[in-house]
Amino acid sequence: MRQVFITARGGPEKLALREAPDPQPQGDQLRIRVAASGINFADILARKGLYPDAPKLPCVVGYEVSGTVDAAGPQANAAWVGKEVFALTRFGGYADCVCVPQAQAFEKPAALTHAQAATLPVNYLTAWQLLVAMGGLKSGESVLIHNAGGGVGLAAIDIARHFGARIYGTASAAKHEFLKQRGLHAALDYTRGDWLAELMSLTEDRGVELVLDPLGGAHWKKSYRALRATGRLGMFGVSTATASGLPGPLKLLSIGLGMPWFNPVALMNRNRAVFGVNLGHLWHEVGKIRAWMECLLAGVTEGWVRPHVDREFPLAQAGEAQAYIEARRNLGKVVLTI
Repeated sequence: MRQVFITARGGPEKLALREAPDPQPQGDQLRIRVAASGINFADILARKGLYPDAPKLPCVVGYEVSGTVDAAGPQANAAWVGKEVFALTRFGGYADCVCVPQAQAFEKPAALTHAQAATLPVNYLTAWQLLVAMGGLKSGESVLIHNAGGGVGLAAIDIARHFGARIYGTASAAKHEFLKQRGLHAALDYTRGDWLAELMSLTEDRGVELVLDPLGGAHWKKSYRALRATGRLGMFGVSTATASGLPGPLKLLSIGLGMPWFNPVALMNRNRAVFGVNLGHLWHEVGKIRAWMECLLAGVTEGWVRPHVDREFPLAQAGEAQAYIEARRNLGKVVLTI
């Protein structure tokens, strides 16, 4: 098989395609011949040495794939062999072959291409956890989605739209028209002026019930100020770490110093809540993940889950694909295809 390794910390040039023996499924594992592999911002952080969960270098990252099962372990259901599936992987997804536990695989809807199916595991599950499982979004409430043009952002628009929420989003001006077509009620240009002042004007100084923030650091303070009474702040990333001029892990130090300290008494007095989401730390809750995915697969059938693939790159061009995302050029998901 072929795998893309992170060979050392650094830029996209640190990704290298290497040959390796095909893995053999063990226990309840299924072996998948990969057709498409999803790229996530965590993969970029891992390459830069800023993702503490990443395996020791050199390593192969990647949390999600779509393809065809060609072998099953002795404790797995052999009926999976030959099925088209998509799956969560605990790293190793940047490859044309991967083994995953049977419980982390789902049958691919016929209506979706493999590239579209590869958008579901991380982006849509993260958005569901943020909005529904922990955010408790209700019809008629309002939500602010930062980085609305990213993979999680578009997934969150689909879900919030389905629940009947009023949706605000931050994105560069070039993405606004597309995002409004997807369901955004108002787009805020974070590159010009003060998005918080604009949001407060649009909401008559009330703010919103829910904010989804993948940016981190001092930005969470500003997002917290955007909450109205009973509002919730969902934090799920520190993407601003890549923008710091400091070298290596010192980038995370600058982010940490700017993070807010949430006082429990202040939260009570202001009737606000804060929570964090990291799908990569839910491997012990596969039952919950499967239940969430069943809701999303129903959404595919009903038409309100609409995976959008911005661009496909060949596996050998993983470096170019990551650079494309890092430059904030994508509108939705970027995938590697085999």
